[in-house]
Amino acid sequence: MGANLAKGGNAILEALPGTQSPYHVVMVGLDSAGKTTALYRLKLDSYLNTVPTIGFNCERIRGSKGKSKGVNFIVWDVGGQEKLRPLWRSYTRHTDGIVFVLDSVDEERFEEAKVELIRTVKSHDNLGVPLLLLANKQDLPGSKEPHEIESMLQLKETLHNTLYHVQPACAITGEGLDEGVEVLYEMILKRRKMRKKKK
Repeated sequence: MGANLAKGGNAILEALPGTQSPYHVVMVGLDSAGKTTALYRLKLDSYLNTVPTIGFNCERIRGSKGKSKGVNFIVWDVGGQEKLRPLWRSYTRHTDGIVFVLDSVDEERFEEAKVELIRTVKSHDNLGVPLLLLANKQDLPGSKEPHEIESMLQLKETLHNTLYHVQPACAITGEGLDEGVEVLYEMILKRRKMRKKKK
C-alpha cells in the first residue's frame, strides 16, 4: 500500500492548488526594454532599481490573477545586448512560454526588435510556443498602443501559427504585468489541449 501511495503521491500533490510542477518561461527582448524590472516587479511586487543584465536572472514567481492565481512559473530573464542574443536559443529550447519585452517608446529600434522576435519565435525548437509581447513603458509620452505595435511589427502576418498576445504594461508600477501572466498561462493551457487533440 505504501508503494502505491508513493506512486500516486505526486499526482495528488500536483492536484493541489499551487503545487504543480512550475511552468518554464523565458523573458527576452532588446537591452534596456525593462525585462529585469518586470521580472522583479512580478517577484517582489515592488520596484527594484536594476542594472543591465550580463547573462541571466532566474526567479520563481506565482500568478496572482484569474486562472493563473497560485500557479508557479520559473522565469529566465536573459540579457538583451547584441552579443548575448545568440544565447537566447539555449534558454528558449523546450520552454512553455516566451515573454518578449518591448520598449514601446523606442520606435527607432522596432525593426531590430522585430528581427529578434521573429528569429526567436520561428526557431525550430520554439515553433508553436505561446508568446506574450509585453509592450513596456506605457507610462511614458509617445508610447505606442498595442494595436500600433502589432501592426508595426507585422505580427498577424508573421505569427499566424503562434498563439500570441500584446499586453500594455509598465514594469515600474507593475501595471499590466499580472494580466499578461494570466493571458500567457491561458495560452499555454490552450496549446497543450491542441497538442493532445493532435495525438
